[in-house]
Amino acid sequence: MKKKILIISGGISKERTISLDTGKQVMKELVKNKYKVKIAEPDFELVGKIKSFKPNIIFNALHGQFGEDGYIQTILESTGVPYTHSGVISSAIAMDKEISKKLFIRNNIITPKFFVYLFDKSNKNLIKLIDKKLKFPVVIKPINEGSSVNVFICSRKNIIKNLKLLENYKKIMIEEFIPGREIQAAIINNKKLGAIELRPKRKFYDYQAKYSSKANTKHIIPVNLKKSEYDKLMDIAIKAHKLISCRGVTRSDFKYYNGKFFLLEINTQPGMTSLSLVPEIAAYHGINFIKLLELILNDASTKK
Repeated sequence: MKKKILIISGGISKERTISLDTGKQVMKELVKNKYKVKIAEPDFELVGKIKSFKPNIIFNALHGQFGEDGYIQTILESTGVPYTHSGVISSAIAMDKEISKKLFIRNNIITPKFFVYLFDKSNKNLIKLIDKKLKFPVVIKPINEGSSVNVFICSRKNIIKNLKLLENYKKIMIEEFIPGREIQAAIINNKKLGAIELRPKRKFYDYQAKYSSKANTKHIIPVNLKKSEYDKLMDIAIKAHKLISCRGVTRSDFKYYNGKFFLLEINTQPGMTSLSLVPEIAAYHGINFIKLLELILNDASTKK
């Protein structure tokens, strides 16, 4: 008898629309394969819905704040029902770019240089600080958002204007800009799944490039790398996955420049939409969508 699956999607983050799309596509595939499925919002009635439906497994289809930063995982832990993807601590670490990057550096994983900036209304010393610590262009981004939400590549001329768009965050990350190729690597259940290269027509693989079919981002698989380089890429991805004690599936975002792989961040809740990369990587390696979902479901747990 097929298991009962409760999918949690939607939420209050800036990635709500993507989460809803992920939830719908996961539900459609599971129903097609005879699972009993219910979909729910992560609202105040969630625990009651879980108790009423009595699922065997909860599929976490949330993205962004509250969904992949340890908060919803804490609530799910209290229900005792196994849930997919990473646990409380792993999710919190991966979502916090400052903590995760410090962890990468401590464990000899190359990541772009950065510093954390606390907003000063005048921003008068910022350009001097960037000249001292990094160099232009730089990337500015929130510390705890996903899907490249509010990420900007900034020159000396436009940084102050772009900073105004991020003032609500109070503190942000300012990171050296690494040119080069954009490559993503996926890990599932502590095993290497594969990689894909992206060639966006936009400046970089931003939110629109990720989720708009009109963005014309070119997906290249297999990635054109020597075997030794490809192996190195996947070794870094699985090292980061295990370093943070992630569960289920993760996708690590890299820049490849001058023969080096720079790990930008690790995503513990990669999308499962029609434009998402993990299903595309899996399909290339002979794993169809339902098999991918079942691999994720089989690794569900209540371990933090």
